[in-house]
Amino acid sequence: MKCPKCNFENPADTKFCGECAAPLPSSEEISAPLTETLETPKEELTTGSTFAGRYQIIEELGKGGMGKVYKAQDTDLKEKVAIKLLRPEIAADKKTIERFKNELKFARKIRHQNVCQMYDLNKEKGAHYITMEYVDGKDLKSMIRMMGQLSSGKTIFIAKQICDGLAEAHRLGVVHRDLKPQNIMVDEEGNARIMDFGIARSLKTKGITAAGVMIGTPEYMSPEQVEGKEVDERSDIYSLGVILYEMVTGRVPFEGDTPFTIGVKHKSEKPQDPKELNTQLPEDLNLVILRCLEKDKEKRYQSAGEVRAELTRIEKGIPTSEIEIPKKKPLTSKEITVSFSLKKLFIPALVVVALIIAAVVIWQILSPKQIASLEPAKPSIAVLPFVDLSPQKDQEYFCDGMTDEIITKLSRFKGWKVIPRTSMMRYKNTDKDIKEIGQELDVVTILEGSVRKEKDDIRVNAKLIRIKDSISLWSNSYEKKLESVFAIQSDVAGKIANALQVELSPEEKERLAKKPTENLTAYDYYLRGRQYYVRYRKQDNERAIGLFKKALEFDPDFALAYSGLGDSYGQRTLKFGFPNTWLEASIEASERAIALNSDLSEAYKALGLAYFGKGWSRKSIKANQKAIELNPNNVQATGNMGWTYLWMGEFEKAMPWFKKTLALDPTLPYSYYQMGTVYRYLDDYAKAEQWLNKALDLQPDFPEAISGLIMCYLAQGEHQQAVEQSQKLLAMAPDGFRALNIAGFVELFSGNYEQAQQYYQKSIEIRSIMENLTNLGYVYWKKGQRDEARKLFSQSLVLCQKQLEQGSEFSAAPYYIAAVHAIQGNKEEAYKWLKKAIDSGWRNFRLGSRNPLLENLREDEQFKQMMAQVKEMVDKMRRKIEEKDY
Repeated sequence: MKCPKCNFENPADTKFCGECAAPLPSSEEISAPLTETLETPKEELTTGSTFAGRYQIIEELGKGGMGKVYKAQDTDLKEKVAIKLLRPEIAADKKTIERFKNELKFARKIRHQNVCQMYDLNKEKGAHYITMEYVDGKDLKSMIRMMGQLSSGKTIFIAKQICDGLAEAHRLGVVHRDLKPQNIMVDEEGNARIMDFGIARSLKTKGITAAGVMIGTPEYMSPEQVEGKEVDERSDIYSLGVILYEMVTGRVPFEGDTPFTIGVKHKSEKPQDPKELNTQLPEDLNLVILRCLEKDKEKRYQSAGEVRAELTRIEKGIPTSEIEIPKKKPLTSKEITVSFSLKKLFIPALVVVALIIAAVVIWQILSPKQIASLEPAKPSIAVLPFVDLSPQKDQEYFCDGMTDEIITKLSRFKGWKVIPRTSMMRYKNTDKDIKEIGQELDVVTILEGSVRKEKDDIRVNAKLIRIKDSISLWSNSYEKKLESVFAIQSDVAGKIANALQVELSPEEKERLAKKPTENLTAYDYYLRGRQYYVRYRKQDNERAIGLFKKALEFDPDFALAYSGLGDSYGQRTLKFGFPNTWLEASIEASERAIALNSDLSEAYKALGLAYFGKGWSRKSIKANQKAIELNPNNVQATGNMGWTYLWMGEFEKAMPWFKKTLALDPTLPYSYYQMGTVYRYLDDYAKAEQWLNKALDLQPDFPEAISGLIMCYLAQGEHQQAVEQSQKLLAMAPDGFRALNIAGFVELFSGNYEQAQQYYQKSIEIRSIMENLTNLGYVYWKKGQRDEARKLFSQSLVLCQKQLEQGSEFSAAPYYIAAVHAIQGNKEEAYKWLKKAIDSGWRNFRLGSRNPLLENLREDEQFKQMMAQVKEMVDKMRRKIEEKDY
């Protein structure tokens, strides 16, 4: 309100001027311009009264364009709300009310920490009113009046938040149309909130508000608004430019005696350069403001995101003393309250004092506290295992399935970091608090939840928590029939994306809404199968296969069940030592899953693993790349990429994938084992042992890590340590295929042929492969049993040739062919195949130089040159990796 004596701008509800203390006319005495946001309400609610049977009126907050606004206590929900009571003449217009209803449908979709939440439009005894979130703070207009020009740091800090709120509204197709500092509240923590999307109109519903009606406040209206034309989000960008101008200069770019005069200036006059009014203004910020104020909307920034990006860039160049740091991150709806006005003042002498005190308080709130980056990190989340609250406590598999499915849905969002299930299940029934878990996993948010399942009824509670301050960003309870389980999973993932201000692509939304199956019995069997599959034990693998097949009996087109079979079949060969025929079964099941659902990342991962087992490196990479494209957080696919490149001998390509796996799954021992393995192949045994021991710190009985240490010791000639570790491995699995092979290899290196023979014979009883056939043949050869040795060599060569005929691109087959010839003294053939092995990616020169299988070549100059050649390759890759500081 402008003082008639000194022209000082005062808050709307102030009775005395803050500059000269002169009495101010009441709002009813002022003849307001007839724009939709400046008219005066007539109806009033009394403090202490109960309105609409549930709202206890606390105080009047202010007067908006559509009516008066009150602070009230919602006695039903036990929380404070703001109530906007519409003027009777506005409420009497049925078309206007219908327009509000339509607009509110869109406005209610905006759920963002920088937007005040709109609730409902209701009617009580002929009076229409809107309920909205209640936010405690001061409007930006009052701040500017009190403080004058804001610093560049404060301006950028507030403006970035406004951009974030606008970006979310624009994403949903909602334009504000009356953006002004009076509609932007700043709370005690310095968090900005955009108010009053009540006059917004959907871009997709033309005709709800007729073109030609002036909607907005003249000082902040875009040229196209002034002309009564249709507007889009770029109109809000113009209004944002006016606000930025006012923040840095203390005045609006255009003023006038009437709305018409101001409007003409918006259309035709060039604004005074803000830098002329504020010489401390950075030139880049000056240019951003002027671009926002372009008359031609095509020349403005085309989105709020573009403006924010520019502000972020500029912020990096301003003095650190000016960078604004919030006391804490913005709160969410239901945790923030709104106050529109200063306390009512009763004597003129106190007005100036109050304003000075308020200015000091706001300055303290918004002044720099420390130096830190304000750039938001990419969304990162960990989903804790959902708790089983079912009466019989027999739904753990269902709760784990709920956890798994939500993780999977979130993982498909590009640009997110989502901790995979393998890490999260370690926190089942944990006593650790969320801050400790967040630090261990390096995430910003955690989702926790519970499931209560009884017959066909399900109740799911979910809560998203920001770890830094334990604030709930979103929560909800679902009480549904079991048939709604997929809708619940999708809704939780979608609401999390919304709470974390992530815009999903149309493709992501489509995938999110897709049901895995229409048959709940099939889904139940699938979840039970997953529970067994992830235990990675032989007996559980067989149970998983049976349950996945059972699921397919109820839904023959259940893609996830086929994908589960593909995974399980592949594991039978690669982990449990079953014949390669299971790899073909894996490929068939995985391809069937893909045919049913081409968006299924899990199926491509299973297919890639089977291809890897067959030695088809290029196909494996292609399948895993597709899996990662569909789900960037598919930790198994990223690991498989690393292993494929490792076996191809391209360690510099393997390392980034293993590093990504570690970042995605930082508590999984296998992540550290992979890092140890790549360093072992890089001939850096100190680092290899360091990583492998980290894996064992997490899981002391982790067989793969123990095997990796054994290979390190053998390569370095530390036989006794290798023997000790191999015995530890055998103690864990006396009849284990891997344990027997490694124990036999250790004894072969040590020259203990009798013991080596026993281990390899047991191993071959389980499964014959190139490795154990060739190594046992060497033992017989050294013992003088040449006929037995040649039989084993012949069997090994058959397997090697079969692999090559089937298209294997890895080095194992040519390496063992070379070994067979080397043992028998056929050096020409040995070198021919050893070269093929090197060409196919064999790089283990350190272990190869010590391997007894190649002892007949050891003193040859040709062998030494070949090993030197491989060493040079490895050294070159290691240097490249060291340059990247892995």
